[in-house]
Amino acid sequence: MTNDAPLAALRRLVGSPDADFRDGQAEAIHALADERRRALVVQRTGWGKSAVYFVTTMLRRAQGAGPTLIVSPLLALMRDQIGAAERAGIRAVTMNSSNATEWEDVREALRTDSVDLLLVSPERLNNPSFRENQLPALAERCGLLVIDEAHCISDWGHDFRPDYRRIRDLLAELPSGTPVLATTATANARVVADVAEQLSVGADGVPHEVLTLRGGLARDSLRLGVLPMASPVQRLGWLHTHLADLPGSGIIYTLTVAGAEDLAGSLRAAGHEVAAYTGRTDTAEREVLEGRLRANDVKALIATSALGMGFDKPDLGFVLHLGAPSSPVAYYQQVGRAGRATDRADVVLLPGREDADIWHYFATSSMPRQHLAEAVIAALAEAGRPLSTGALEALVDLRRNRLELLLKVLDVEGAVRRVQGGWLATGQPWVYDAERYERVAAARSREQQLMVAYETTTECRMRFLQESLDDPTAADCGRCDSCLASAGEPSWFDAYVDPAHLRLAEKQLEQVGVSIEPRTLWPTGMEKLGVSAKGKIGPAAAAEPGRALARLTDLGWGTTLRELLAGSDGPVPAAVASACVDVLKAWPWATRPVAVVAMPSVHHPQLIQSLAQGLASVGRLRYLGTLDLVRPESAGPGGNSAFRLADVWSRFTVGPELAAALTEVKGPVLLVDDLCDSRWTLTVAAKLLRAAGAPEVLPFALAVVA
Repeated sequence: MTNDAPLAALRRLVGSPDADFRDGQAEAIHALADERRRALVVQRTGWGKSAVYFVTTMLRRAQGAGPTLIVSPLLALMRDQIGAAERAGIRAVTMNSSNATEWEDVREALRTDSVDLLLVSPERLNNPSFRENQLPALAERCGLLVIDEAHCISDWGHDFRPDYRRIRDLLAELPSGTPVLATTATANARVVADVAEQLSVGADGVPHEVLTLRGGLARDSLRLGVLPMASPVQRLGWLHTHLADLPGSGIIYTLTVAGAEDLAGSLRAAGHEVAAYTGRTDTAEREVLEGRLRANDVKALIATSALGMGFDKPDLGFVLHLGAPSSPVAYYQQVGRAGRATDRADVVLLPGREDADIWHYFATSSMPRQHLAEAVIAALAEAGRPLSTGALEALVDLRRNRLELLLKVLDVEGAVRRVQGGWLATGQPWVYDAERYERVAAARSREQQLMVAYETTTECRMRFLQESLDDPTAADCGRCDSCLASAGEPSWFDAYVDPAHLRLAEKQLEQVGVSIEPRTLWPTGMEKLGVSAKGKIGPAAAAEPGRALARLTDLGWGTTLRELLAGSDGPVPAAVASACVDVLKAWPWATRPVAVVAMPSVHHPQLIQSLAQGLASVGRLRYLGTLDLVRPESAGPGGNSAFRLADVWSRFTVGPELAAALTEVKGPVLLVDDLCDSRWTLTVAAKLLRAAGAPEVLPFALAVVA
């Protein structure tokens, strides 16, 4: 290949006759297209990693090679990559969960070699049909394999995805001369070493040499700052005060879906053009929202990490965080969305007291537990046939999302296998790698401590992030709030909160009331757990729509309720009781309740009874007492719907005095509890009360979990 060919391909790609390679791009392309090597490229977001694999694809196709296969983690990233490829004349297609109707056309295009580039998700690699019918031929013909966001391969990484580990098996099936490229912008030395080791796997058992190309991660356009405001009111007031003045359009990240939706609602109510973008946002709406942000039709998207890797808007003007990610590496990955093609981009972190609790929840949810893993393997082995995830839920006490994650881990480790119809035990020996998971947990704990250190450091914030990613080019930026303070200059951002905006934030956060939708179906397979419930929950047994004061994650009441429920038992505080009365005043029930019943409680009996009695007194309702607690012990929080229902099915009952009182009730009963999580406690209690004569049951809780 001539030296002119790669540059000509680059200029065709970007549509400019004057374009030239950035440092390292030509070296990576030469290693792939000419030397057919395996390369790991670690470069900051916006450096041009996609240009490396697009140009290599052009060159390999000109050499007569088969299509490039790109393993890419997010639909948003795929959409960006396909658009960029098509603009360069590269015929790109994808197979993912959002375009199933097009799969047959894609298969035909692959068969006729009219595809230059195929994008798939890592999960697609373990789809039985794709794995058995498409993947072997692709591995044989593939002209280039690309693993985008390669830090996801490593369970040391901040965004580990078990399905990425399947790439190791794919690498072992590639012909020896197939070039392989792995790219990431967020990997420290430990992750780089882990990815490189997995990238070296060869079909003949002899490891391939991996070329690692690493550049500096700093971006001169970013101005970093931290605004430590403990009060949610102050943080929301600051956003109301300053959002309109931030450059261009941007992203405001939150740690939870509920937080994103609540913040979007608050900012919209104040006149800001924003929208929520979370894991609950469907595919079609995500595309619309991404397009609106690129076109600057919104000031900001209020997003969870669902809007992260690969989203491309070169002129993104700012990234704010209401709550800190769990590591500097994850934080850098998100702030790296900003300032790719601008002279200035503003980055502000507004940490919260609740951050550590949220970090702990997500960290523990992604770590497989030995007894649960063994229970899954045993259930599949005993069945001797494929079981669906739904069927396994009735056999193993795990929620659906955690069960699916565990199955993926066990699949990668060879203990189970996904087949048509569900999952099978392979019968292969499996040992829980407790030492490795302890090391991973310890590493994540250290990263959380580093994030706290980032929030409080007086040193350069960009240097801190670079050093957290083991960037040898780390240096003071001279622009962040710490650098300016060291130079005796004021911070680049204003911490002032307009009093009018503060009052608006206070008013918004004082708003109370969250819906509790009634359960309508019993979980499947309950007979296996000794519970005689199946199908629909009939109208004679169902609860009515309920209400809670707030979510535990709410910006306003969330902190108060978390502290109240975590503390010792006692009467309900006056402010909380008053807010609960406000919820009842605004409740659009069809018929006003006439009586109140309290749930029995092991941990908060005074809290619940005082609240129930207080609501009865204020509303002039008859207080009927509590259900009887038959079995104090509980399996505790966690678990899936089937096991949660089994846990509460016989825990309480309607005692004789309450039963007698219910026969005299001629209207709805308000059922009061402290915390609503799975809704099965309230569902079973409502069933019991209805059976004892309550015409309707209106559930009310102090808090809902999410």
